[in-house]
Amino acid sequence: MANDLTTPLTGRKRRPGGPRPQLPIARILFAVLALIAGAFVLRLVLTDDPNGGRPSEEVAITSTQNSNQLANEVSTGPVTITADPQQFPAGSSVTSVPSGTMGANSIAGLPDIFGALPDLSEETSDGPIPRVSATGQTPFSTYSRPLDPATPINLPKIAIVVTGLGINEQGSLDAIDDLPDEATLAFAPYGKTLTTTVAAARAAGHEVLLEIPLEPFDFPQNDPGPQTLLTGEPLRANLDKLFWLMARFGGYAGVINNMGARFTASAADFSPIMEELGTRGLGYLDDGSSNRSLAKQLAAGNKVPFSRADLTIDANPARQSILAALASLEAKALENGQAIGIVSALPISVAVIAEWSRELETRGILLVPASALMK
Repeated sequence: MANDLTTPLTGRKRRPGGPRPQLPIARILFAVLALIAGAFVLRLVLTDDPNGGRPSEEVAITSTQNSNQLANEVSTGPVTITADPQQFPAGSSVTSVPSGTMGANSIAGLPDIFGALPDLSEETSDGPIPRVSATGQTPFSTYSRPLDPATPINLPKIAIVVTGLGINEQGSLDAIDDLPDEATLAFAPYGKTLTTTVAAARAAGHEVLLEIPLEPFDFPQNDPGPQTLLTGEPLRANLDKLFWLMARFGGYAGVINNMGARFTASAADFSPIMEELGTRGLGYLDDGSSNRSLAKQLAAGNKVPFSRADLTIDANPARQSILAALASLEAKALENGQAIGIVSALPISVAVIAEWSRELETRGILLVPASALMK
């Protein structure tokens, strides 16, 4: 009959308008899941390896100092690091870091894309952060750009630190290409392309610093950025922020403050942070913006390699003003034997620094990385 309808699965006819037969969807799904679970169990039984054959190793996270009990509680204990076979697929490449960017005493282990070594890294929930190796090697000594052994020690020396890198990818890459290798490059922790820019800086032989945002007096009207370390905060909160900042990239010899006039003047808040830097073998460079900073005293008390910048080069970002500031920096170096200048990553500043540096040695002054002037 024309009115009869036939069900596709059973061949039975149903009346028009009658209820449609229901497929056993739940039973089908249950059967599929049961097959998957059975296959997984069978795989475990046959291989006796829940990691599927991927190499893994128990790594004991150690520290050279245990004086900061709260920091020890915040940081992680032993972890299992499992290599992912998809992390480096066939045909991929890893940026190599020239040996000149490492310290004289190399440590065994394959460096990551930033040139950071496994023995100098501690795994945290935010990612790897620097630490002193089991043999006492520090990130400062390892990641600082070494001086040429032929460098005359009796000549005045100038270090230039370029700040604010990593936010603008192309601008950062241009600065890396244009600046002399001796220029120290400080990267903000917020860039989306830090893997590219920091790796390029390290591969080019530049010494790298991490910028850490510290509370200024007019915070929050003047805000250095997310994860700013604040006065009056619980120590655990500031350490959590510090570890997050430290995990943004690797291969840096030390840190430099971004703002922080209020924070660096508070011994109660700043002291535990400097202690943590000492524990982890990092240097601290004060940008020289606050005369009330306790950085020098706290660094000495925690054996943190330290120096303070003498001058901001591009407070007025115009060519003639920058050249005048560089002349003042040279005068300080001739008078004191050394001087450190801070400059932003503005294109005009980078261009003037690159031009100025080519003739510096003819005036009897050497350009050196900042770490060479940190005691």
